[in-house]
Amino acid sequence: MSLLKHTSTIAGFTLLSRIFGFVRDIMLARVLGAGLAGDAYQLAFTLPNTFRRLFAEGAFSVAFVPMYSRKLAGEGGEEDAARFADDVLSVFIWVLLGFSALAMIAMPIIVLGLAGEYQSVPGKFELSVFLSRVTFPYLFFISLVAMLSGLLNARSRFAPGAIAPVLFNLVLISGIIAGYSWRGDSGDDRYVVYALSAAVSLSGFVQFLYLWWAVRRAGLKLSIKKPKLTPEVKQLGMVILPATFGAGIYQISQFVDTFFATSLPQGSLTLLKMADRLNQMPLGIVGIALGTAILPMLSRHIQSDDKAKAQNLQSDAFEMATLLTLPAAAALAICAPAFVNAFFVGGKFKPEDGVIMSYITMALVAGLPAYVIVKILNPGFFARSDTKTPVYTALISLIFNIILNVWVVRSYGIVGLAGATACSATLNCLLLYAVLHKRGWFHFTAQLGNRIFRQLIATAAMSAALWWMMGILLPNFSSDILTRVSSLILLVGGGMAIYFAVGYLVGALDKDRVNRLLRRSGPATGEA
Repeated sequence: MSLLKHTSTIAGFTLLSRIFGFVRDIMLARVLGAGLAGDAYQLAFTLPNTFRRLFAEGAFSVAFVPMYSRKLAGEGGEEDAARFADDVLSVFIWVLLGFSALAMIAMPIIVLGLAGEYQSVPGKFELSVFLSRVTFPYLFFISLVAMLSGLLNARSRFAPGAIAPVLFNLVLISGIIAGYSWRGDSGDDRYVVYALSAAVSLSGFVQFLYLWWAVRRAGLKLSIKKPKLTPEVKQLGMVILPATFGAGIYQISQFVDTFFATSLPQGSLTLLKMADRLNQMPLGIVGIALGTAILPMLSRHIQSDDKAKAQNLQSDAFEMATLLTLPAAAALAICAPAFVNAFFVGGKFKPEDGVIMSYITMALVAGLPAYVIVKILNPGFFARSDTKTPVYTALISLIFNIILNVWVVRSYGIVGLAGATACSATLNCLLLYAVLHKRGWFHFTAQLGNRIFRQLIATAAMSAALWWMMGILLPNFSSDILTRVSSLILLVGGGMAIYFAVGYLVGALDKDRVNRLLRRSGPATGEA
């Protein structure tokens, strides 16, 4: 199947998940606001979620999927692939249990390292430790979900893995509703975060059950045997260790940002995480979808030593990424006050919190194109089993991020912290491309540059229109619900119409390339 078809499948379900996630965050902001309980929950949510992205969806996926894909394409075919999967599962499950148990025991030390300043607020540190222990089992289940998704992705079955996050958000929404009802008129926000934290772990279990059913439905059978470190499992482990760092600069930066954010005034961590949710909307829909779709396809091209198809595949992915992320970044930066006021401000979330969150969002989305492009460049290394290079680039970017944080947080607070994250992601992107280009694995062509230039023209036209519309519509986003919704529809619809109209006129996307991508096979992707 084509890259566009794979990406559309993942992106469609991811969009559905992001919509439910957006509803979840709106409810959470209005029910909890930016206070003690909100900060404690955000820290408890960040810990397993960041480890999930770092290990399960990051290092494990980029290491396991290419190896499993090569087994499927090799002489042993299904039999070798099934044996490899069983061996990995039999070791992986005990590693997960051991890591989760140790982390829960050591949770006071972990929270102290990340949020030592919480000790200065009565009850905040203790609540953070308790909630983190409640949420951490989520990592165990979601890591198994990542493996099951990898089995299906290697067979070009992307839908189940993309549907799982929808279940996650539905369970969390139920948790917010349950916690709100439990709190009642008491005003004690702890009831909300107790229920919500339990819902996090429950959501992991629900996703695991669904993926297990999907794997069995696809005709695959997994069995847990006596753990055995076979040569293939050892090789996987050797790839995972450096890939943990190389694939997870954004996630590692989350820990760095969390550390600095917890040293700032109360509510800063909550506002940062809420703003990042807006940033994650296009990142998840475009970046994760493209990265997930490209890895097994790129691995097959490299396995068959077809350099031309590998180059075309990454070039197509790059073009699709910029087509969507350039306007998304510009629109979010210009319209941040509108989105924040329309959706988040209300209940316990105050207008002054909305102002700060808007500035944080503007700073974060400056790095949005880089966040997405990294998802496309990293597979170029991982598909070749090269995990050392991303480690080096990630280390340089992370050190840069820490130094920048030390300098900007004192002067610009939480907004400066968000800007530093965007800068470090951009640096990582540039370093990755420079190495790929130098090794002849991927190069930026004149045709691709010309296409992106035309996309920038369309983005500039859209930005000018949005800036003018914001000047007229901004007061409406603090009005009644009907006025907010109608103004948002006008703003978003107008921006999209202008971008795609101008993009069509100036040729921001090659129409022939779209047709090639839509076909089941063709020169753009080389899929048979």
